[in-house]
Amino acid sequence: MPAYVAVDLGAGSGRVLRGDFDGERIAVEEVHRFPNTPLRRPDGLFWDIDSLYSDALVGIAKGAGHGARSVGVDAWGNDFGLLDGAGALLARPWHHRTPRTDGMVERLLSLVDADELYAVTGTQFLPITMACQLLAMQGSPELAQAQRLATIPDLFASWLSGRPVAEQTIASTGQLWDIHRRCWAAPVIARLGLAERLFATDVVAPGTTVGPARVDLPTELDVVAVAGHDTACAVAAVPAEQDAFAYISCGTWSLVGLEMQRPITTRAARLARFSNEVGVDGTVRFLSNVNGLWLLQECRRAWATAGESPSYAALIEHAGRAQPYRSLIDPDHPSLLGPGDMPARIAARCRAIGEPVPETRGDVVRCVLDSLACKYRWVLDRATALVGHPVEVIHVVGGGAADPLLCQQTSDVTGLPVVAGPVEATGVGNLLVQAMADGQIDGLPDIRAVVRASFPLRSYGPGERRRVAEDAYGRFPQLLADARTSDEAAVTK
Repeated sequence: MPAYVAVDLGAGSGRVLRGDFDGERIAVEEVHRFPNTPLRRPDGLFWDIDSLYSDALVGIAKGAGHGARSVGVDAWGNDFGLLDGAGALLARPWHHRTPRTDGMVERLLSLVDADELYAVTGTQFLPITMACQLLAMQGSPELAQAQRLATIPDLFASWLSGRPVAEQTIASTGQLWDIHRRCWAAPVIARLGLAERLFATDVVAPGTTVGPARVDLPTELDVVAVAGHDTACAVAAVPAEQDAFAYISCGTWSLVGLEMQRPITTRAARLARFSNEVGVDGTVRFLSNVNGLWLLQECRRAWATAGESPSYAALIEHAGRAQPYRSLIDPDHPSLLGPGDMPARIAARCRAIGEPVPETRGDVVRCVLDSLACKYRWVLDRATALVGHPVEVIHVVGGGAADPLLCQQTSDVTGLPVVAGPVEATGVGNLLVQAMADGQIDGLPDIRAVVRASFPLRSYGPGERRRVAEDAYGRFPQLLADARTSDEAAVTK
């Protein structure tokens, strides 16, 4: 029975999974889990890349037993390492939530017209993109010395195999990728004053075998460039049976969108803040980035600093007893994107926009979950208007699929059925793309059939609070508009 090993790197933790595939079902075992703790230094926030790679090797060795054929790595988008001519890392990769990119969207748009850039890359304008990060690094010794750029999964794949490649799904997140021609956007790179040599690595499609692993393992493994972007893996593992579905890949970030055959790079799509990113099997992920469980992660961190560390289960239980839709905020407000005292920041946002201030931890968590559900609908309403057809079902995958309250609220607010699972969608997608590369699976429909056969799924329908949810959502778009007006007024004072 063939088996595969997936290294799945999340912004909060990493895990290594082994999947044994019998031709119809895949049995997945977590063989190693480890924390992903950024390094906080006076000059910014960095990824502890050496520790992550060491833990990945430990996990790969554990998973590379009898029948294992290959290994693949997926991770978050936009962050990268800079390497010299010998392939050595010049410095630790920056963390995308470090404040060094403040003001970089404005600088980007001073160099290239917004509509022209979006027509080529189809990428949402965010300060975390690779384009903005590289603009923030201009003039640095590391960028001047760098001969090559590698995203996090591509970096790990090259360390494992000795062959550098650039995988399409992860490359397409950085605002430097031509979404129509499926290659680096050379004219954009030149307009931004970036060195072409950084992007000279061979570009490969998801599911490409890079070469044999050159590290000491119990079994010989091939290294596969899977869908390197974790969301691309997660969307591949969406257990959809129909075409008219939406997905929410809910982890540290929530990626909310639709699967398309062609990108939408109109001005209307740009103004609605959608990205077009490469998916598996030639698809396009038409999505918007929404702040996700990061908000609760930061709340837990703040409460732990105060001497307590409530579990997620306990927090969800408290939220279930709190008044629903009492306080709503925009989870994507800039004040909520960076690390810090999140409960205090949420309270400050509520005060600023005239919403009731959460009084208990249950109120805080309820505010986060209510606001996320409302933002999901807000995004999906715009997505379906742009593509010209409705969706029939929402698939929630990732960590949020394990939260019954969030899934029920999403169904109540949108009025659509929600199918939750699998929770480990990124790792599962990683494993099944390897099975596709191994010739065991023909393509995306087969991957999804295997997921449906292999994992329990939970369904939610609009419940007794549907009318309450609809009334609450009725004030949400105006709340967003009022907040923007208030923020703009504060800036001009």
